[in-house]
Amino acid sequence: MSDRSNEIIFHQYDISPFSEKVRVVFGLKDLAWNACIQPVIMPKPELIPLTGGYRKIPVMQIGADVYCDSQVILDELEARFPTPSMYAGGDKGLSNAIAYWQDRPVFTLVCAVLGAGQPVVKRTDPFTKDREALFEREFDPVEQHAAIPNAFDQLRAHFAWVDAQLADGRKFLFGDAPGHADASCFYNLAFLRWVNGALIDKLGAVPHLRAWEDRVKAIGHGRRSEITPAEALDIAKAATSTTSERRDPEEPNGFAPGDAVTVNAEDYGRDKVAGTLVASSATRIAIRRSDPRVGDVVLHFPRAGFVVQRA
Repeated sequence: MSDRSNEIIFHQYDISPFSEKVRVVFGLKDLAWNACIQPVIMPKPELIPLTGGYRKIPVMQIGADVYCDSQVILDELEARFPTPSMYAGGDKGLSNAIAYWQDRPVFTLVCAVLGAGQPVVKRTDPFTKDREALFEREFDPVEQHAAIPNAFDQLRAHFAWVDAQLADGRKFLFGDAPGHADASCFYNLAFLRWVNGALIDKLGAVPHLRAWEDRVKAIGHGRRSEITPAEALDIAKAATSTTSERRDPEEPNGFAPGDAVTVNAEDYGRDKVAGTLVASSATRIAIRRSDPRVGDVVLHFPRAGFVVQRA
């Protein structure tokens, strides 16, 4: 096997909203990347050996380094491929706050309205059962349907804010150049259009938003190739992580390299991933773990939105 340890392997599926955010950044940076299609629902037998139980999509792999969650994926892309920067107008701090706003309250509202216009029935299909397990609750269709009008009212307000940011004639959210903030605000609109496009027409008079959506679409997704999950696992096994040990001198909870810890998302998909701490900072944490299929790998997680505990 030729050395492919520096290639971007992007574990995703094409209608994944958070994957779309990253794909837009691939386009912004004109990056070459390998699409590794993973199942939409569990089981994910060729992802879990790599992630140690983390089941969310997307996951980015470069050799034996594995980046879980779009937040840390984009941070790593900017570090490895700084030119052109995805932060238009020096907006790094604010843009990351915008992304968190879109990832949490706005994405929640989008999910809440997707069933608008559909029958109020109890669904027992595999996708619904999988998402009930992901969110650790049984969905009540009557309750969900009753929540749609208020959720859509709120969603309109959020999209109106994006429209207002564009009202002075700028092409993108921070000026004439597209950036991280555009990718972060675009994916929720794209997801809404994919799943229940009729709702787009009910957002009201948001002409700046609609024109901006077309401009973001035109950015494209960079240079995509395909790779199988089995090939991706083989690449991980043949590679060695490039992550260096790093202790955060300001770590508030005393975590240090060598500590046995678990990491999990705090909102949903809260499966704990166990490993040995390698490096940490205010925004990221990396842990080493081993699996017979991939050998030693280092997993990278954000700190915002994730829980780190001693194992």
